[in-house]
Amino acid sequence: MLARTQGQLTGSTERSGRTGRTKTPHRTLALAVIATGMLMIILDGSIVTVAMPAIQQDLGFTPVGLSWVVNAYLIAFGSLLLLAGRLGDLLGRKRMFLAGTAVFTAASLLAGAATSPAVLIGARFLQGVGSAMASAVGLGILVTLFPQPHERSRAIAVFSFTGAAGASIGQVLGGVLTDALNWHWIFFINLPIGAAALAIGATVLPGDRGLGLRAGADVLGALLVTSGLMLGIYTVVQVEHTGWTSPRTLTLGALALLLLAGFVTRQARARTPLMPLRLLRSRNVVGANLVQMLMVAALFSFQILVALHLQRVLGYGAAKTGLAMLPAAVVIGAVSLGVSARLNARFGERRVLLAGLLLLSALLALLTRLPADAHYLTDLFPVFLLAAGFGLALPALTSLGMSSASEEDAGLASGLFNTTQQIGMAAGVAVLSTLAASRTDDLLTKGRSLPTALTSGYHLAFATGAALLLAAFAVAWTILRRPTGSSETVAVMRAH
Repeated sequence: MLARTQGQLTGSTERSGRTGRTKTPHRTLALAVIATGMLMIILDGSIVTVAMPAIQQDLGFTPVGLSWVVNAYLIAFGSLLLLAGRLGDLLGRKRMFLAGTAVFTAASLLAGAATSPAVLIGARFLQGVGSAMASAVGLGILVTLFPQPHERSRAIAVFSFTGAAGASIGQVLGGVLTDALNWHWIFFINLPIGAAALAIGATVLPGDRGLGLRAGADVLGALLVTSGLMLGIYTVVQVEHTGWTSPRTLTLGALALLLLAGFVTRQARARTPLMPLRLLRSRNVVGANLVQMLMVAALFSFQILVALHLQRVLGYGAAKTGLAMLPAAVVIGAVSLGVSARLNARFGERRVLLAGLLLLSALLALLTRLPADAHYLTDLFPVFLLAAGFGLALPALTSLGMSSASEEDAGLASGLFNTTQQIGMAAGVAVLSTLAASRTDDLLTKGRSLPTALTSGYHLAFATGAALLLAAFAVAWTILRRPTGSSETVAVMRAH
């Protein structure tokens, strides 16, 4: 056992038993491949939003139909993450990651070549499938590659930074590509990235045979969780058009909850459950996923609504909007890559997360005072610096969410963590955009100017987001605890 621990400290990951036996000396390259895959997926999500007007004009989308360019992706992505994560544990996480990257890259080619709304929506659905397959197991591969707490913290910081970088770069790159070339290139840009990830990943990612399908061959459970999540996310993304209290929303929402309740019941009774419920016995896993849903829902108001304020109220173009928000990404990157791992090691993930949530709450609270005629240097730039809270919160939250994952359940824990992220995002879009639009419409009917009405609507969304972050703080304060080191390696190190 001591020899095994020493081997891990020198940079090799060893597995035994049914998962196979693999050494991975090129962990830095493997981390780069995982981070690049995540960057491509996140970048794709933000790059599309900037190009939506050009896509609508070129392909003749109706306003309702245009929303499906985003919704088709979200539904496939969010509903398949949990299943893909568990299948990665059963079939091999490397296989799942490479297959997902290949599907995403091929779907990007199809999306870029699309000449009709139907083809583009279908390609976006396939992109969501590929994204779910790759991202669901990314964290699972990472935590087995880096078993030591300090190494894992640094790796998670890199992984977390790619999310913020992809969102910000996507806004800038989407505007540049659409203006300089055309919207097709926002999808074609994925081709060289995907090809490089596949070529390098096939060599450097750790090989694993997986537990085998018999360890979790629960077909009924797979059908229940996938259909429940798909229906639930579909219901949420359609709220803007149907309303929260419409019979359609209430009926579909109730059915989705019934399917998910059936899934949990099935997992408690199945001989080979798809999702062993032992994972949910960890208060850190449950608490971290609850905090993430609240945090991601709240931060939609920053990432999207601030961009809308810059464009619709202050008159910024797409590329200028991305550049204006770039300081936030720089601060997030500097904190997550530069200091988050050291702070987590010194003060513990829970304390660092709480500090990050307070900074983000202050950010949104200050945005509630943003004037309609805001000046960038005095009103926005100082607020963007508080985005450093995201660089503190996300790596700490990710460490807590994966802290109780065994090697056999790492893909499942990764898939669950990503699933709650997508649920939070979909809920944030539905709730905060609906609140902002309702306040804006109400003020317009009272004769207020469009900039004033829009600004007031955004203020309401920012205030609601701040309240969600305070709720996340309360959950983190009461539920989360500092990880005690659940991996076998940590236990052995302490024993010796």
